[in-house]
Order: sequence, then C-alpha cells, then structure tokens
Amino acid sequence: MDIEHFKMLLINRQQELSQVEATGKASAETVELDQSRVGRLSRMDAMQSQAMSQATNQRRELQLKMISAALQRMETGDYGFCLSCDDQIAQQRLEIDPACTLCIDCAEQREA
Repeated sequence: MDIEHFKMLLINRQQELSQVEATGKASAETVELDQSRVGRLSRMDAMQSQAMSQATNQRRELQLKMISAALQRMETGDYGFCLSCDDQIAQQRLEIDPACTLCIDCAEQREA
C-alpha cells in the first residue's frame, strides 16, 4: 500500500475543507429577525438556509476530524487496518474514502 499517496489525498482534502470553512461559517450565522427589513417568507428561507449551513458545517468538522485521525494512524503505523476486526482495508475502499476506519464487511455489519 502506498501510504504517501493516501497521505497526499488526505492533506489535499483537508486543505479543500479548510478553505470552504470560512464561507460556511458566515452562512450559518444568526438570522436577523427584523420584520421591517425582511418579509416572513424571506426570514423562513433565511432560517432554512442557516440550518442547512449549520448541518453542512457539522459534517465538514466531522470530516476534518476523521482526516486528522487518519493522519495520526499513519504516524503510528495503524493506517489501512480496520478498527473493528484489524483486517486490512481494501485499497479500492481507501481510494474512495482515505479516512475510512472500517473494512467493507464491518461497515456493512454496522449498517444492518
């Protein structure tokens, strides 16, 4: 397994997520409820957009934590091994998500 390849994938994804983080935080800020400035439907749309931005920010933060954990596993030599059964994770699976922590069998068992 080419650890350097996966390390570069993780670092590139980390940089992409960090760049988007600043704009995402601005979208998730508190919605102004001044009725003289905005109509009721516009406020509802703004509140819905805010909720969607907050959910997106939470997913982004989770992805950044998963990437950081994967990079730490690389340092300890544990990268590429399933956290549940300790088998090696298929390289094709890591190509799709280099931060994944479970082999396909363990991931399917958790979903069931």
